Amino acid sequence: MIMKKNIYIVLSILLTLPVSAKIEVLDRVAIIVGEGVVLESQVNNMLENIKTRYQEQGAPMPPQEVMLEQVQERLIIEELQLQMGRQAGIRVGDGELNQAFENIAQSNGLSLERFIETLEAEGESYEELRSQVRKEMIIQRVQRGKVGREVDITEQELDGFLATEGAVKELSPELFVRQILVSDQNKANSLLMDIENGADFANLAKENSTSSNASSGGELGWRNLADLPSLFADALKNKKKGYISPPLKGGSGYFILKLEDKRGDLVRFEDQWNVRHILMMTTKLRDETFTKKELEEVRARVVGGEDFSLLAKEYSEDPGSASRGGDLDWLSLGKTAPAFEKMMIESPVNEISPVFESEFGFHFLQVLETRTEDLTEEVIKDRAYGILFARKFDEELENSLRTTRAEAFIEFKELD
Repeated sequence: MIMKKNIYIVLSILLTLPVSAKIEVLDRVAIIVGEGVVLESQVNNMLENIKTRYQEQGAPMPPQEVMLEQVQERLIIEELQLQMGRQAGIRVGDGELNQAFENIAQSNGLSLERFIETLEAEGESYEELRSQVRKEMIIQRVQRGKVGREVDITEQELDGFLATEGAVKELSPELFVRQILVSDQNKANSLLMDIENGADFANLAKENSTSSNASSGGELGWRNLADLPSLFADALKNKKKGYISPPLKGGSGYFILKLEDKRGDLVRFEDQWNVRHILMMTTKLRDETFTKKELEEVRARVVGGEDFSLLAKEYSEDPGSASRGGDLDWLSLGKTAPAFEKMMIESPVNEISPVFESEFGFHFLQVLETRTEDLTEEVIKDRAYGILFARKFDEELENSLRTTRAEAFIEFKELD
């Protein structure tokens, strides 16, 4: 009640002020930008934030007029992009914004509630931050839409970048390599045949290699591609874990290399299953009981020795795999329905699984083979593409913003 009473008193004072009384101007237009404006408060707030950062970092502060010009230009560019966003109908809803703040809070190891409390305890406004983040999300979408489609990266550019010394050093994983060195090519070819027939590489190195590391099974240890001799680097580049090189002629003789392992941030190995299956789906004329019974009969024929592939072509109702004899090729985790994935993981290689139900119907499957696939080179290529895209994007964005700024109507207001 006291707060309401005070509000009424203030309102009554304002209403009884003479018309000639001085009215305090709360905000003014500082810059007209196309169809929008930049307010004086926006300029002042950004200036104060910049000054605060300089003070916190103990860095020398630029002249006031330099900072003012930089702030004005930044706000002009921001307003122009927001206008583009409005014209394109770009919106960021509260739900999406809430999720963005959930992510921000989690990245700081906080709940959203704790993040807001911490923010406000430091004198910051959560609502003002929400408004700014919303603007930034709109601007990002404007930039992606306007500039992203203009960025084109060719395979030739990508390969050229990956071949540079900097990219090799930055993106290549560390490789664990073994070598066998012999003086005679015929001996090297003979050892290569032994390896292909299942002989242990390390033991062959101990018994046959003339290099100084023969006693350790030919270990070269962990090496970056850039730190290996060019003969070795060229042979091992873009190769998967387990790769065995052909005999390589060097100054000391003939080398056979084995890429035994990889490590690094971009190294990725993925378990995969080579699977085939037969699917039957329930219909209005065939209920679950009848469908399962019919599929059990087909399974019994497979177990009895009939050809899985031919039966899949005849009975499977999976439009994607039936014509291929039920073959689903190599599958990784997360690519199939949960019930199918569970049965795939649990099934021994070459055994026919029991009939089971998934969201698509009733199946039985057979795992033909399993492997751990080395996806490192694909990951490296994706990262390299991202680096090149970011570089080109920044260049295109700068050019685009410069053109937009030059073509826009801008008027600076004289402020006291």
